[in-house]
Amino acid sequence: MTAAESEEVFTVAGTSGEAASEIPSVPVALVGSRIEAELIVGMLRNNGLRAVLSADDAGGAQPQLQNQGVRVLVPPSDEAPARRLVAEGDAAP
Repeated sequence: MTAAESEEVFTVAGTSGEAASEIPSVPVALVGSRIEAELIVGMLRNNGLRAVLSADDAGGAQPQLQNQGVRVLVPPSDEAPARRLVAEGDAAP
């Protein structure tokens, strides 16, 4: 088996086929709770973007640790449409 044959490809939080190897690393929202971040991530994913949340709260077991906020991250290629969608969501009544 050659090195090329033994390579494995992993998709990180990918929901679309484009640039699936990009790691969600660009923050597009900082919110006060994991629940709000999950709603934003769901909205972004429903619109074909890749998104994850990042929180230092022991996997949700220690919500009091969310005092630094919960970040919504997207890959660099999804930043512009994600920011547009988040802004539209903020502007909705």
